[in-house]
Amino acid sequence: MSVLSSRTGRDRQRYDNNFRLVSGCIPYRLIKDEETEEDTTSVDFVNKLEVLMVSSPNRHDLVFPKGGWEDDETVLEAASREAMEEAGVKGILREVPLGVWEFRSKSSSLEDECFGGCKGYMFALDVTEELEDWPERENRERKWLNVKEALELCRYEWMQRALEEFLRVMEEEEEGKLRTEEEETVQDSSNKLEECQIDPWHCFVVN
Repeated sequence: MSVLSSRTGRDRQRYDNNFRLVSGCIPYRLIKDEETEEDTTSVDFVNKLEVLMVSSPNRHDLVFPKGGWEDDETVLEAASREAMEEAGVKGILREVPLGVWEFRSKSSSLEDECFGGCKGYMFALDVTEELEDWPERENRERKWLNVKEALELCRYEWMQRALEEFLRVMEEEEEGKLRTEEEETVQDSSNKLEECQIDPWHCFVVN
């Protein structure tokens, strides 16, 4: 039995205009391949990107960690807490949210229906640690998937939209890194050519 415990109840639950506020994240990791690391492309990057999903209690479908945002924590703290409680992972949370989605949970309670549904904030979590024991281990299974598999298995449509936005953000970031590396390579080559032209003892320059 886990020595940790997860929060229960909704005494500290936050609401906004009758929407229950929810915070969650998409935990991810990059599979490193030393043999192809130097020739990384955007396609390679997507293939190496994996996200972590967890099963719902008493169900076999998969979701990303998320739960109620409470009044004694920030939205980022809530997302980190849910990742630890539901999936048993810790990491570096990106502070800019992937987006905010309004939805009605398929397992929503009468309270949620009366308040008008939920509003979910989703973040990206770069996983740095996987715990062997976590609060909801007995009720949930966790599974690493590539993005395509995750899109097919994701239970909620709004989570699929969050995953699509996550992929867009990650691809744009990777493409930016590749452009920067290419520019630095070109600049380095240019600098070497200039050095070659300046030092006739070591290089030959054809006019």
